[in-house]
Amino acid sequence: MNLKKLSDHLKLSQTTVSRALNGYPEVSEKTRQRVLLAAQEMNYTPNARAKGLATGRAHAIGHIIPVSNQHEMVNPVFGDFLSGAGVSYAAAGYEMVINLVEDQQQESLYRDICARRSVDGIIVHGPTMDDGRIKLLNQLGLPFVVHGRASSVDARYSWLDTNNARAFERASQFLLDLGHRKIALVNGLEHMDYAFRRREAYCKTLENSGVSINPDWMSSDEMTEINGYLSARRMLDTPDHPTAFLSSSMMMAIGIRRAIHEKGLELGRDVSIITHDDDLGYLKNGHDVPIFTATRSSVREAGIRAAEMLISLIRNPAQGPLTEILEAELIIGASTGPAPGR
Repeated sequence: MNLKKLSDHLKLSQTTVSRALNGYPEVSEKTRQRVLLAAQEMNYTPNARAKGLATGRAHAIGHIIPVSNQHEMVNPVFGDFLSGAGVSYAAAGYEMVINLVEDQQQESLYRDICARRSVDGIIVHGPTMDDGRIKLLNQLGLPFVVHGRASSVDARYSWLDTNNARAFERASQFLLDLGHRKIALVNGLEHMDYAFRRREAYCKTLENSGVSINPDWMSSDEMTEINGYLSARRMLDTPDHPTAFLSSSMMMAIGIRRAIHEKGLELGRDVSIITHDDDLGYLKNGHDVPIFTATRSSVREAGIRAAEMLISLIRNPAQGPLTEILEAELIIGASTGPAPGR
């Protein structure tokens, strides 16, 4: 059974039948019930291609992932985001389409997708400070939602972001309240908007408390375990080393902990750590008691909400840009304690 046969049986157009099955408001309730009953009796299950033929929509959402030498997108955080987005897509009858593309070929791929109408909307991942994809997608008229923000872009666009500045302000202040004055920042790549905001909040909070910023205690790199380890080992190898670390990710925090243990130091007593993004499906922060003190914001929930926002924009293109900011919780774990000597 396909859409054409069901439409012929009902003596209705394929467009009307598809709209009835998908709950469009312009179809009368009487017609909707008639279509639903016939679909049930004839064991009809709509598929994405049939929906597209009837409605002019692909019923698919695109995720374009750059294969970059500057920023690696495919990681546990990205996986959790897709897991959450998939929940919203499934509930609304959309498929997920993932394309990997070289950095220099992104514009041509976006234009090709728009011309072929192969997706109804795009989630933009990993925005930089001055992200050219936003201007391009606004020109193409394809609905999109940015996971994050682009601080240097002067344009209206839809986005969902975590309050990175507030999260790192709270984390920095928590360490200051514990008596720490030698606080290091192990950050992501700072041409990325989220990392820029985190560094700004860290610097501002320390300066407001009269604590000088030591450039040697700040690092910026891909958020991997080995980079966290190498950054922390370099800082801990100096006689006057940091007593606390702010980490931009769980992966980096695990590397920092390894460096602390190699130096014969005790986590939470000799050196403290606060990390971000500890609520990951396959990288949990302990079991009953959190290992790390963390600023927690669920990436999976962000995926659910960003997908819901995009589907809303697709269904109602006239509505203005949608924006939402998610606050992070401060979770107290075993990785923090008073500064040594307090």
